[in-house]
Amino acid sequence: MELQQLLKECKKGSITAQKYLFDQYSKQFFLLCRRYMKTDEEAEEVLMTGFLKIFRSITNFNFINDAASIGWMQKLIVNECLQELRKKHSFLMIAEDVAEDISSTDDVLASMSANEIYKLIMQLPIGYRTVFNLFVLEQMTHKEIARLLNITEGTSKSQLSKARLMLQQMIEQQNLVNVNATSR
Repeated sequence: MELQQLLKECKKGSITAQKYLFDQYSKQFFLLCRRYMKTDEEAEEVLMTGFLKIFRSITNFNFINDAASIGWMQKLIVNECLQELRKKHSFLMIAEDVAEDISSTDDVLASMSANEIYKLIMQLPIGYRTVFNLFVLEQMTHKEIARLLNITEGTSKSQLSKARLMLQQMIEQQNLVNVNATSR
């Protein structure tokens, strides 16, 4: 079933269409939730709440195209993740005027799997990880992030810089471990 027709049926309240939409996008959106939440259980809970919000607000949604529709659903899911993070944690972010430059780790990154990089991102403190996800993966601007998280643009930039620096340090540490393990 085409997404446009599926969303039209969901608007009418069709439980079958809602189930089909959930089945079609739940894995993709679960992975999205997992980038923000620490555990699978938290991600599942946010995913379910996010889909409820999608179904409740679908009556106000106007179909433009598939990409816009998926983007709209993703935005609702991300907002639900952020709302849950605000509820459970207060983002402790400290703005700094100057961020350190980050050297290139392209060679090391090329040798790492996506799963290894994901695990490193999940080790970032919640504030760093959230800003990193919003900026790098969701491609939001610092202005949008600042508005969403109720912080300044400078704080968003600082958190991103700190996240990148911490990731770089973790990647370098990972590379040292790998080099030492292979030289034995």
